[in-house]
Amino acid sequence: MPVLELTTEQRKTLRASAHHLDPVVMIGTDGLSPAVRKELDVALNAHGLIKVRVLSDSREQRAALLADAAERLGAAAVQHIGKLLVLWRPPALKAKEPREERMSGPRTVRLVKFSSSPTHRPTIKKVKVLGNQRVTAGGMIKRAKRRAASIKKKRLA
Repeated sequence: MPVLELTTEQRKTLRASAHHLDPVVMIGTDGLSPAVRKELDVALNAHGLIKVRVLSDSREQRAALLADAAERLGAAAVQHIGKLLVLWRPPALKAKEPREERMSGPRTVRLVKFSSSPTHRPTIKKVKVLGNQRVTAGGMIKRAKRRAASIKKKRLA
């Protein structure tokens, strides 16, 4: 995979974002083994921006590990300070479903009401809740409020 190139502004922003992060992967004496590459890939998919700790004492070896990891994973090498490396890869785009296909339909909800006496069983009632309704903490069914549009949206409509 090709290495991602960053501008100085992007690198500066990513370094600032990575400052508070803890290392999520450690690279030991074996270097970039397949297991370490897999963990780096999983961490980059989950977080996008990660810190990696390298246990090697050689600065040249750490720089080579950073360049190799960035090349193999299709990531950008953000920073190399001491034994810490920072890698970034943009998040993968997820296909979004159209809103019309995900309409809320009626669903059955169980309402549990506990009795005041500890010896009695709680009463369970099954209720059908429509898409525009919600169940409150007290077990009541209320209609969802219509959201008020902003002034800008009203002008556009």
